[in-house]
Amino acid sequence: MSVDNILNDIMALLEAERTKGRERVFLDPGTCSALFAARDTAVRSPAAAPNRDAPAASPPRKPRVPEPAAPLPEMAVESTATGVLEVADAPLDVGGYDLDSLPAIVAACRRCGLHAGRRQSVFADGNPQAALMFIGEGPGEDEDIQGKPFVGRAGQLLTKMIEAMHLGREAVYIANIVKCRPPGNRTPAESEARACLPYLERQIDLVRPQVLVLLGATPLLYLLAKKGITALHGTWCEYRGIPVMPTYHPAYLLRVPAKKREAWSDLQKVMQRLGL
Repeated sequence: MSVDNILNDIMALLEAERTKGRERVFLDPGTCSALFAARDTAVRSPAAAPNRDAPAASPPRKPRVPEPAAPLPEMAVESTATGVLEVADAPLDVGGYDLDSLPAIVAACRRCGLHAGRRQSVFADGNPQAALMFIGEGPGEDEDIQGKPFVGRAGQLLTKMIEAMHLGREAVYIANIVKCRPPGNRTPAESEARACLPYLERQIDLVRPQVLVLLGATPLLYLLAKKGITALHGTWCEYRGIPVMPTYHPAYLLRVPAKKREAWSDLQKVMQRLGL
């Protein structure tokens, strides 16, 4: 058996296991032993005597394996203790992707268990050259259906807030901490947020807005490592040299309309910074 045949057998086994829905594939010891025994036999087998009359053959070319621009997302793995899909520990580098190629990487991502329940990923909306970027928590049901952030009731309020700033949604850039809907619209778990954060960080690096507006406690926690949106809203912060204004999430304003006045005051500070 040639080494190529051995490799083909391994790939066939891996493909067979993947079709069964397994996220990570492990070969059982018996299969491994058989494959290595076949390899050893192939290595020990004497080569056929050369034919002196035949023309010399060219040495075989080593196949070139193209390298991706950056590592693809790691798959989630199932915990044997809990049966819950958990994020892989491997770091994610998406520095080789731009705003045109990154959405496809996000759509194929399986770094955490949220991928299992999504209809589609929700990457972003708006102008990638925007001076103002809004960052929320995660998609809800309407966003999961339409594939755009902030299109439900909270999104309608955000649109009105943007228009009150003398802007339109097409003039700003909108994204979330996580790109897939958490079940029941719950707050993303820490492992889910941290699994998805490299995508958002890359978006910010590429858009490079003049001001970031953080909507609620979740982006405040994972971008600035700060807690207490009630205390920090309206206070200028900084993220990688970009001025940051934390304010209330529109969903919270729908539940507590009395806070709308405070949120508008926060946005007026942003308008002043941008000269709107």
